[in-house]
Parts: sequence; C-alpha cells; structure tokens
Amino acid sequence: MRLTNADARRLFLDRHGLADDPSRRVALPELQALIERIGFVQVDSINTVARAHDLILFSRRQCYRPKQLKSLLEKERSLFEHWTHDAAIIPTRFYPHWRMRFERHEERLKEQWRKWRRDGFEEKFDDVLAHIGQNGPAMSREMGEDEEKTNGGWWDWHPSKTALEYLWRTGRLAVCRREGFQKVYDLAERVIGEEHRQHTPHEAETIDWACSSALERLGFATSGEIAAFWDVVSPAEAKAWCAQRSGKDLVTVALETADGRSHKVFARPELAEQVREAGEAPRRIRVLSPFDPMIRDRKRAERLFGFNYRIEVFVPAHKRKYGYYVFPLLEGDRLIGRIDMKCRRDAGVLDIAALWLEPKVRLGRGRFDRLEAELERIRRFTGCERIAFADGWIRD
Repeated sequence: MRLTNADARRLFLDRHGLADDPSRRVALPELQALIERIGFVQVDSINTVARAHDLILFSRRQCYRPKQLKSLLEKERSLFEHWTHDAAIIPTRFYPHWRMRFERHEERLKEQWRKWRRDGFEEKFDDVLAHIGQNGPAMSREMGEDEEKTNGGWWDWHPSKTALEYLWRTGRLAVCRREGFQKVYDLAERVIGEEHRQHTPHEAETIDWACSSALERLGFATSGEIAAFWDVVSPAEAKAWCAQRSGKDLVTVALETADGRSHKVFARPELAEQVREAGEAPRRIRVLSPFDPMIRDRKRAERLFGFNYRIEVFVPAHKRKYGYYVFPLLEGDRLIGRIDMKCRRDAGVLDIAALWLEPKVRLGRGRFDRLEAELERIRRFTGCERIAFADGWIRD
C-alpha cells in the first residue's frame, strides 16, 4: 500500500485537530474532547507570546481562553499534569496507564538523580509526604527552608524539592494547580479520582493501549514514532507490538515523503478509508507553538512537510539562524515559514521582529492578508492593544 504525501499531510493534520474549522466555539466538553483527540498538550514555561499549552489550543479553536483549561484541570479534574516526552496536560481517564511509568521510574530516577542531584533527597520522602498530608498543598519554595540554598540554577535543587519532584514523577503526589507557573503539589488521592487510582492495568494492557492509541493519533507511524508519542513504552516494546500485529490489524505502508522518497510506516488496514474521511485543513494562516504536537517530532515534520525546524532557545545569540523563540506558520496543509514575535505586555504591544518564508513561498496580497488576520487574532488573544512591525521585518 502507498500513501501519497498530500494524503499523509491531510490525515495527520486531521488527527491533530488542525483540519477543523478553528472559528468554532468551544465549551468545556468540546475542549476536553479536543485534548483527548490530540492526546496531550505540552506545558512549557516560556511566555514570549503565550504559554505553549494555550497557543496549542488557540491554534485549533480561536474562541479558547486559558481559564477553560484551568477549569478542567483544577475543578473538573478531568485532566492531570505529568510527563510524556516532557511535562504535559493529559486526560485523567488515561491515568491508570501511567502506573507502569510510575513503577518503572522508581528505581530509574533514584539511580539517575543520585548522580546529578545533591545527596539526601531520599531521606526527605516521609517528611515531605507528612508535611503535605497535614498542611495541604505545597510548593517547592515552601519546603526545606532549613536546607542549604544554592545559586546553581534550576538543576541544583535542595533535597526536599528533589523529593517533591520524585514523588510526583512516581505517582505519590500530583500537581493540583500552578501559581505563577510554579507547581503546587498535593497527595495524589486528593487530586486524582479514586476510579482512576484504583485501576491498575497489566503491563501488556498498557503496552497495547499506548501503542494503539499513539497510532490512532498519528494515523501512520514507525515503531519508534509510536514509542515516542506517549513515552510510556520502550522502543523495543513498540517494535515487538508492531511485529506481532503486522499483516493482521497492521499493514506496512510506503509513505511518500516531502522530497519524493519512500519511507516505511505502519497503519491500520482501513487507512484508505481514514484518508477519505479526513477533513481539508482551512486555508487560513495559523501561528503554531514550537511545542505543538504536530511538529514535536522534528524528523517526522521534515519528512511530511519538508520543514526543518529547530528551537534556538539554548543556542548562543550570535549562532542563531532565526531567533530565540520563533513560531512556525501553517497555511492549509503546508508549513510556509516562521515568525519571530514577542508580546510586550507592559506596553500592550505585539512586536513582530522578523518573518522568514520557505523557499518558493511568496508573500502576495492574499497571503499577506491572511497573515495579518492571524496576527490580529493573536493580538486579541494576548490582550495587546496594537501590533508593531520592525523595520525590515520581511527577511529573505
């Protein structure tokens, strides 16, 4: 079976909620359904324009507002925060399948963190749990006040902070809310509903769920991409899962990449029907978060869209090709460029520093109007009063 590049892009965008009409209104049930459809929404602290999780959802539903996500997380408790490949917001009904991750990380994190965290965090487990149990939710800055403070940076945690993070990563604690983007921890039983905590799937059940649900959201994938989606199962487990089902409920597909090559992937036998049912992406231009699930796997994005994207946050300024935090631009089913912009909240200005279009993409009147319309939507979403364009902002 062969999958053309155009069909692959259409199916992939559909599975990621980017083929829907973004002007549709979104109430809490629809927002919950959207996140479940995507799988998870990555959380990141950088806020040059908007938080990653907010921009991911806004790019799909322009009526979305951050207070809606806060309600699902902190009131409805239908979402929880934990890790996939990174910190993420995940539907709570998936929580039972994180138990395998909790168990696997118990010894793995101890071994790793003994090497690069400071000593003594394991001795703090009981104290941390007792403190939160008696006094309620706590932030890391409230713990370990008598412990040595350092100026070593975010990685040089005091023992109680390390214990907090470890107990969260292994399931004893849960994040109940954030304050100023700082995590507030509570006992898991006070955050996660009992029906989700009491169900403990067997490893085989979780491996099957993780692989099957990842493929459902990707549409087609290699075993490595399947493993990386949730980052719950190992590459070897995903490879074995694909091998066991190949020729039965999985088929091998020759995927046409953006440069015309062929790439072997797995898909469901009903792939052709899935492609026919996939919607067409709207022609409007949309600004994507650098952590959008559509481009999170940089190699996959390059294979499908011919778009080479690297975030340059950790690249020294003089070595950056584009900028500190540059946003990809999606138009229809194409990634057409990237834009460097920043929200200056103190002045109420959305600053547009630079725009780079991909080769063979031209900024005609229609495309300029679509870009301007998207920037206006971003302006309103961020609460800025006006847009300011830097001199020479359109780059070659």
